[in-house]
Amino acid sequence: MAADAWTPDIAGTAGPKYKAVTTAIAAAVARGELRPGDRLPPQRDLAARLGIDLTTVTKAYDLARQRGLIVARGRAGSFIGDAVRTGEVATTAQNDIAMNSPPVAAEARLAEAMASALGTLARDGGTARLHYQRPGGAAADRESGADLLRRVGLFSDPEQIVVTAGAQNGLHAIASAMLKPDDHVACGLHAYPGFRAVAHRIGATLVPLTEITAAALETAHADAPLRALYVVPTNDNPTAATIALDDRKAIAAWAESAGVQIIEDDAYGLLPDAPLPAITSFAPGIGWYIASMAKIVSPALRVGFVRTPGTAEAMRLASVQHESAVMAPPLNAAMVSLWLADGTFDALVEGVRREAAWRQKLARTILGDGRHTAHPQGYHLWLPLADDMGADTLAAALALDGLSAVPSDRFAVAPDAPKAMRISLGGTIDRRALSRALHRLAAQLWSPGAATSNIV
Repeated sequence: MAADAWTPDIAGTAGPKYKAVTTAIAAAVARGELRPGDRLPPQRDLAARLGIDLTTVTKAYDLARQRGLIVARGRAGSFIGDAVRTGEVATTAQNDIAMNSPPVAAEARLAEAMASALGTLARDGGTARLHYQRPGGAAADRESGADLLRRVGLFSDPEQIVVTAGAQNGLHAIASAMLKPDDHVACGLHAYPGFRAVAHRIGATLVPLTEITAAALETAHADAPLRALYVVPTNDNPTAATIALDDRKAIAAWAESAGVQIIEDDAYGLLPDAPLPAITSFAPGIGWYIASMAKIVSPALRVGFVRTPGTAEAMRLASVQHESAVMAPPLNAAMVSLWLADGTFDALVEGVRREAAWRQKLARTILGDGRHTAHPQGYHLWLPLADDMGADTLAAALALDGLSAVPSDRFAVAPDAPKAMRISLGGTIDRRALSRALHRLAAQLWSPGAATSNIV
């Protein structure tokens, strides 16, 4: 079908018709039905096909243009914009629409903290930070990382710590250092796409588990020997699940006895006010633990700390990390070390924690209890959906309100993984806009057009 013959199905949709048309355009882009460069139907023609007035279609196209979905080319018509990418709908208010970013807590004063830290570093001989650092990070930053990880029960020699340019850089380095083609790596039914991409590049096989327990790992290992387990133990991305303390101990004990490595991507582990001990803390000789600043302070801080099983592994990891990123941004790393020393780090994390908790309470108030999974101090939801729910259409509708919603197929490891959606409450969206977006989500889920059967 030619793009200019495309006609959206807006029958039974809740809310203004013009917004329903814009949502339909965004959903068609997400599904790949409309591609960059495709010409949309003339406004008058589309109005006639849908049986609505021309003004409504004009408003819909104007909104789509504001959101970066389409471009107008005079008499030639309206076209899907070149900047649009399948599965990711941009908005003028929030460019991180597909990312899970911490909420901006106004009282935390992140910008002021960064400016103050840079001033302090400049006064106190910070020019050394303007040069290349040793592979694996400056000694002071490794020591800061070792001190930080004691909060999750990890006691380490600073030489076991590698400072990376964020968690993804750490994941890439770990996988490159320890995995090889055809290795089997256990993970959940849904997994962080960044790790899936790394495993696919290497040629490793992901083994999805219904639940991550010692018993499930033992069964999978019997079917095909596992090289490693990949796990986000606290506030999993995307499912928001947290592994209980006893299960952490059992997983560590089994992995240690079976000789299976643990890749522990603890992106959110330091955000709760009472962090659980890392799985690696119970099996320090086989665990590769990752903590980073992006999910607990700000994605602008491209700093991660990887705790390796030993100094030899750290040297190998530092070499691999150097190949891909050379080093973590030295001023970012120095800022984090300074903040850890003077207490600013705890104040910044506390600001994110408080804001996340407030937003979770708002979500429970609007969406109700028992409908979704979430960590009380996290900032995303995992919302199960019935099979007949149009996840792409729902995600596109929420994107128009600045709310990041990603269908579960973007995370699925198993083809029959349950259908759901990750909804992020953080990023640049403010409280008022978030409340409005969550109310629209509730209307989409429980309106007569959507029916309560769309949610399970």
